[in-house]
Amino acid sequence: MKTLTQIIVMAFLVEAIWETLKMIWQDGKFSKDKMGALIVGLVIALTMNIDLFVVVGLEPVFKCTGVVATGILISRGGNYIHDLFNLLDKE
Repeated sequence: MKTLTQIIVMAFLVEAIWETLKMIWQDGKFSKDKMGALIVGLVIALTMNIDLFVVVGLEPVFKCTGVVATGILISRGGNYIHDLFNLLDKE
């Protein structure tokens, strides 16, 4: 995968991860639903060893970085993953 595409994908991933983490605490309230989805996503990614960084041709120094990031993205559901695949498909 070309470097420019990798940078675009990384920007997408960083924004998606940050937005996901922000949803856990909004308007001074803790969201049990968002935290539950986050935990499930992390458990799935960790137990299945799923790493989207590797998929886009990037090899993190710490393997758990990509797996944890992937778990956070998985917790967002199908729309985010679908958008990511659409972005990768344009490559």
